Amino acid sequence: MVKLFLLLALLAVSPAHAATDFETWLAGFREEAAAEGISAATLDAALTGIAPVERVIELDRRQPEFLQTFGDYLGRRVTPVRVALGQALMAEHAALLDAVEQQYGIPKAVLVAFWGLETNYGATLGSLNIPASLATLAFDGRRSAFFRSQLLDALRIIDAGHVAAIDMNGSWAGAMGHMQFMPSTFRAYAVDADGDARIDLWQSLPDAMHSAANYLRRAGWRAGEPVALEVRLPQGFDWKQAHISHRLPLAEWAALGVLAADGSALPGTAGRAAIVLPQGWQGPAYMVFDNFGVVMRWNRSVNYALAVAQMAQQLAGGAAVVAQAGETGALSTEQVKALQQALSELGFDAGPADGQFGPRTKTAIRLYQATHRLPADGYPAPSLLTHVEQTRAAAADALAPDAVDEPIGQP
Repeated sequence: MVKLFLLLALLAVSPAHAATDFETWLAGFREEAAAEGISAATLDAALTGIAPVERVIELDRRQPEFLQTFGDYLGRRVTPVRVALGQALMAEHAALLDAVEQQYGIPKAVLVAFWGLETNYGATLGSLNIPASLATLAFDGRRSAFFRSQLLDALRIIDAGHVAAIDMNGSWAGAMGHMQFMPSTFRAYAVDADGDARIDLWQSLPDAMHSAANYLRRAGWRAGEPVALEVRLPQGFDWKQAHISHRLPLAEWAALGVLAADGSALPGTAGRAAIVLPQGWQGPAYMVFDNFGVVMRWNRSVNYALAVAQMAQQLAGGAAVVAQAGETGALSTEQVKALQQALSELGFDAGPADGQFGPRTKTAIRLYQATHRLPADGYPAPSLLTHVEQTRAAAADALAPDAVDEPIGQP
């Protein structure tokens, strides 16, 4: 709350000055866009009268108070209601989805899984005007180059006649349509599937589905191969091998005793696979394949990619997660900072204490766990924080000088 208060206070300082700065920036941007060939009519329609959107800045800078466990993440997104609705929509749009699958090789359950997770099957497309949101973010400066590029692409989409500026609505960050394409993704992969000479990712389901399938195929989708498979790990498994970059042929995993979650043998899929533990060694384990990497190109979150896999599995009539969710509870952002600081003080370089759980922090956790003979899963469990803090306290006590003896008597 304090951070939000300070942000709002900053935005409230000298609004006339801020407005002048934005107008100066916008005038310069219009000149650049015109030089890029965007028409005056499009620039007028999209940029006239816009102002910075404070809500967009707030959402861009928002930091979650708590990390979300995989169990919580999955439980909130892959629900029985959402699965049932997805199955009904698969039946309703069977002809379209079958045609898309035939053309691109993307299973209909996978496409519908993306659809459900991105916009709840089109129910939440986003209501913020994209040119205004992108202009706000491009002016803000934190990631200005990226959003300036996205704004130019959004204007090109309008200029090409695909959508009117007033109707180009979506998320605060510029994602739009049934599948939440960014403007650059739209321009690179979107398809006019219904033959009306424009691409409409908001109102045309054929355009949206063909576009998503085109993206996945061009990202390297391997037809006939899974995204992820829940597995059962053998007793004594070396947890350090559960790493997204540690890939082995399935035959080697099988030789180590890895089975499918129901106890059956692994499928005879070609290629190499990795094992990931989204909620630590006590939670479910997944074997992830080349198509998992394709899904990660769509969204760089491991939890998201696993949710797509689990959603698609259930839409196709498969089972829900078999294993327990793992250790309950999640660290707060402040607790992650404390963990990072404590690890670094103990000689395990976790990077800056910023509350962000990235690869550097995960590596530091694995090294700490291996040193202290804990399951080296790299997971920031609450019990790990307790262990690290106790170790740091013991190290501090060991380094403290001995108490000075009190004098027995006076000379």
